Amino acid sequence: MSELLEIKGVGESLKSKLNKLGIENVEQLLDYFPFRFEDYSNLITVSRIRPGPVTLKVKIGAVKGRYSRRGLHMTEAIASDETGSVKLIWFNQPYRANAIKKDQEYFVSGEFAQNYKYFAITNPACELVSSFPVNTARLVPIYRLTKGLGPTQLRKTIKEALANHDLSETLPEWILDDYQLIDRKSAVSLMHYPDSLGSLNKAKYRLGFEEIFELSLASELNRKEFAREHSMVVKFDEAAAKDFVENLPFKLTDDQRKVAWKIYQDIEQGRPMNRLVEGDVGSGKTLVAAMAALMTVENDFQVVFMAPTELLANQHAENLRNLFLNSKHRDSVTLLTSSSNAKQKSLIKEKIKTGEARIIVGTHAVFQKDVEFKNLALVIVDEQHRFGVEQRKRLQAKAEKMPHVLNMTATPIPRSLALTLYGEMDISVIKQMPPGRTPIKTSLHINEQRENVYKNLLSELDSGRQAFVVCPQIEEGADERVSVKKVYEQLSSKWLKNYKVDLLHGKMKSDEKDAIMKNFANGGTDVLVSTTVVEVGVDVHNATSMVIEGADRFGLAQLHQLRGRVGRGSEQSYCYLITSSNDNPSKRLKIIEREQDGFKLAEYDLELRGPGAIYGTSQHGDLDLRVAKLTDVELIENARNAAKQFVKNNENMVKYTKLNSRVNYLRKITNLN
Repeated sequence: MSELLEIKGVGESLKSKLNKLGIENVEQLLDYFPFRFEDYSNLITVSRIRPGPVTLKVKIGAVKGRYSRRGLHMTEAIASDETGSVKLIWFNQPYRANAIKKDQEYFVSGEFAQNYKYFAITNPACELVSSFPVNTARLVPIYRLTKGLGPTQLRKTIKEALANHDLSETLPEWILDDYQLIDRKSAVSLMHYPDSLGSLNKAKYRLGFEEIFELSLASELNRKEFAREHSMVVKFDEAAAKDFVENLPFKLTDDQRKVAWKIYQDIEQGRPMNRLVEGDVGSGKTLVAAMAALMTVENDFQVVFMAPTELLANQHAENLRNLFLNSKHRDSVTLLTSSSNAKQKSLIKEKIKTGEARIIVGTHAVFQKDVEFKNLALVIVDEQHRFGVEQRKRLQAKAEKMPHVLNMTATPIPRSLALTLYGEMDISVIKQMPPGRTPIKTSLHINEQRENVYKNLLSELDSGRQAFVVCPQIEEGADERVSVKKVYEQLSSKWLKNYKVDLLHGKMKSDEKDAIMKNFANGGTDVLVSTTVVEVGVDVHNATSMVIEGADRFGLAQLHQLRGRVGRGSEQSYCYLITSSNDNPSKRLKIIEREQDGFKLAEYDLELRGPGAIYGTSQHGDLDLRVAKLTDVELIENARNAAKQFVKNNENMVKYTKLNSRVNYLRKITNLN
């Protein structure tokens, strides 16, 4: 393996940043695939320029730097060819003025668009024609980055590695011999190329297939191993189920009935259930979980209900007590959190050990070594991707037999993503919303309309309602308008100064965050200005307005999640999306203005931005795909079917050295293991 420090320009600092991306040597650097490309290969003249991505071959003159009224440094220049001139603007890049050489030809690539009152190319890449272009005049690779490592530096490092290292003997072939071996010795037909693919796309298709095949094979092997385990048999009690449903103050939706019945069938088999229930915010997932818990305690077993925050755990405990109010199990719900005092914890743990506590609701406190269960049969995990794999394994280890696991998430997951990343789970979807829910009125506003948005908010606040205001960043940066601290300061001292406004963000201590959110939930605060920490939070029925600043900085799925924080009660609710500029809102944002279906929005986000847009930051680390596109359902189905057939044929994994190594690694970092 070649050392990173052998590459010209790579020192300890850059090496450390590359290591954070999982790049430990030169071979891994060259194997670090871009997740997409931007096409700047089409060279045009200035006279043909139109709004959108452009690449020009020009000379640059009239370069000057200045500061705007808001303190932003701006470098402005004029780029010209024989057909005309165009303005270039760089923000906070003062070095540009001295770096540009007179009478030299440059490739300039960037987005030509309206900037306030005039059109210009903003923050373009700029490279001498005499040099080999890295960021311009070609298909420009877009990589996942880490803090302190910019795209230009990474591209130059990869270019340097390609130019100065003879890796012919150390780099493996792109197509692993193992797969060819499988083709020859197995009855599995691994590859079915679509007829329309050319030779280049066939190579990409094969690489993508291999990625999905490896991941699917890991999931299938995990599923097979999980199915060998024994679990408690939770028998279905029809009378208990009917009594519970008839005492509810509302009717179940058809989706809730179907999912609950599927769970009842799962937990009766004596094999551990591993099911994911996904549904939009407010679709009634907690009620389905309560029905699973009911049947478990009817069979004299214990249930653990886990939540990602203490505040949410408190809410779940209260909701469960209300649901079981007319049941003999109304006193079975016990709350265990880290804030309980020592005496309380001791009493609660004793009740859990003896089995007196049947339904235990908590956070990470239930992982403690001294928490012992009598007969744990069911684990319910709310927002399951927020808990680490090892944490769930430790909880499972506290049961005599492998407990049934019911995961719940309010993040709508597109089918292709679910098949790939949750392949070892059975998946149920609750799409129907409970009757009586009023759709949230969503409106889109450009930045100069901000003050009007907050004026509209006054009528809701005057009526005793509450509001969320969400911002994409904590500190003031290049655009202070999307800083939660700056917005809080502006609202509390000016636009909403007659109301109680509070501030919440992720850098606060957990106790402080919980206290602020609890005060808002209890009506002590009128307006909560926050970052996305409220994305998964308690229900505040009195909150009827959600303002999202810098809405263009969020993915559609995340905007939908935030919007779901309001509309929890019977009153009409509103969501105001404010963009960070005065440009016309994008087609992407116009979609959420009219679309209420979180699953359709997640599909669109996946196609447009990738899985990171759905989860915010990646939840799966090394499961990120380098070549395969999660929008290619045909490829995913092909690879998954091949993996299932491979397992069905009882292939000996040891024969395939490289494949075996990769799949064993993936098995450790997927959801179950």
